[in-house]
Amino acid sequence: MLNFEKQSVLLHILENEHPNVRVICTADPELRRMVSEKTFRPNLFYILRPVDITVPPLREVTEDIVPLSDYFLTHFAHSKEQHRRKLDASAIKALKLHPWPGNVRELKDTVLYTAFHSKTDVISAADLNFSQTEPDADDSLALRKPQKDKEKIIEAYRHSGSWTGAAKLLGISERALIEQRKKHRIGKKGEPEV
Repeated sequence: MLNFEKQSVLLHILENEHPNVRVICTADPELRRMVSEKTFRPNLFYILRPVDITVPPLREVTEDIVPLSDYFLTHFAHSKEQHRRKLDASAIKALKLHPWPGNVRELKDTVLYTAFHSKTDVISAADLNFSQTEPDADDSLALRKPQKDKEKIIEAYRHSGSWTGAAKLLGISERALIEQRKKHRIGKKGEPEV
C-alpha cells in the first residue's frame, strides 16, 4: 500500500507531469473505507477510478475454466517441448465443480501441477490434485453459520445445477446435504419451502 508521501508523488505525476497517462491498477476492496478514514487521498482515488472494471470470481464464470486450462496446458507443453496434454470429460467436470477460492492462480497451479505429474497425455479427474488448504473466506460455500447456511445451500445448487455438485461445492456428503435441506426446508429444485 502506498503511504501518504508516495500517494502525493503519484498524484503530482498524474496531475502535472503526465496528465494524459492512463493507469490500470487493482485495489483492495477496502479502499473506499480508507478514503473515508483519511488514510488514502480522495483526489488520487478519483483520478485512479474513472472506470470500474469488476472481474467476477472464477466460480461464477465456469465457462472460462476450459479455455484457461487449455491455454495453461499449451504453454506448459511448449516450455517443456512435450506433447500437449488434454482434459477428459471427468477432469472438466471436476474443474467446473471446484469452488476456486484462489481464482485463476489456483486453476493455473492445479493444471500445471497435474500436467507435470501426469504419466499420460489425457488428464482425468483422478489425476487432479486440488489444494487441501483453503483460506477461510466469507464468500466460501462452507457451512459454518446456521443463519447463512440456507442461502449457501441454495447458491451451491444453482451454481452446480445438481444436488451432487452442490454437496461437492459445500464440502459435505450427499447424505449430509439431504439432512441440511430438511433442516432448512429447501425443496428439490432449490426453492425455499413454506
